[in-house]
Amino acid sequence: MSELTISVIGGDARYIELIRQLQFIPQIKTVISGFNKLEQGFIGAKHVDYSDLRPEELDAIILPITGTKLKGQVETVFSDETIILTEEWFKRLKKPTPVFTGITNDYLTTVTKDTFAQVIPLLERDDVAIFNSIPTAEGTILMAMKHTDYTIHSSRVIVAGFGRVGHTVANKFAALGAHVSVAATRIKDLARIIEMGLNAIPIDQLHQYTNECDILINTIPAQVINERVIQYLPSHALIFDLASKPGGTDFDFAKQRGIKAILSESLPGVVAPKTAGKILADVIIQLLQERGSTNES
Repeated sequence: MSELTISVIGGDARYIELIRQLQFIPQIKTVISGFNKLEQGFIGAKHVDYSDLRPEELDAIILPITGTKLKGQVETVFSDETIILTEEWFKRLKKPTPVFTGITNDYLTTVTKDTFAQVIPLLERDDVAIFNSIPTAEGTILMAMKHTDYTIHSSRVIVAGFGRVGHTVANKFAALGAHVSVAATRIKDLARIIEMGLNAIPIDQLHQYTNECDILINTIPAQVINERVIQYLPSHALIFDLASKPGGTDFDFAKQRGIKAILSESLPGVVAPKTAGKILADVIIQLLQERGSTNES
């Protein structure tokens, strides 16, 4: 891999570790924007105000996990600088340039369409999502212990969704002795749930099982935890929604019923930012190395 100039623009606590990991690669020169309020410096990472950043000199760009807001604003936890990514800025790129982000949206897709930017949503990758599911599950366990007055062991837990996050969450709660059921749509997922020794629930029958549920965990980015599902929950039940904002829970109805419902997105960055940052860095470095090998061949 030839020498690369990478710009990290904004980000949360996990990006501190990401930047640190980039410093271990001799061929990478890291330029950061949106971190001017940090007390600690980064050896080898030069801080540049976004207004002074020159996209034509960049080989790769790393945006926050949240990508951009709907008008191009970038999350800057460690800066009071306003950063707005525009189409004009991306048009200054002089060569095909990977733009790493967690998720993308219509704005980011639109403003990069006719430019050299190649948007790579990392959270859509299996490797990142599976690795991230571990701190997500641990964070959910931590939240469950904090917000209940009973043990996870012997608790009746229902996980809605059997994707990469749902699979790990169900597995970790079961390992702690919870009685775990998982609601899913596909027949092969229901079969795998049974093979794991868990109770399988067809998602359209979820409401028939919530009357015996202590902790309901949603991982589906659609409103599946609706009024029909919530109305049968015991009054002491707790809902954790791990789906991306706005989640998949009818929070208003849960409040009416007096049931605590918590939207717990981005748990890896909250409970394990160091691990989450290393996960991102490892994947980004691997992709850049593969890209460099392809370009050199």
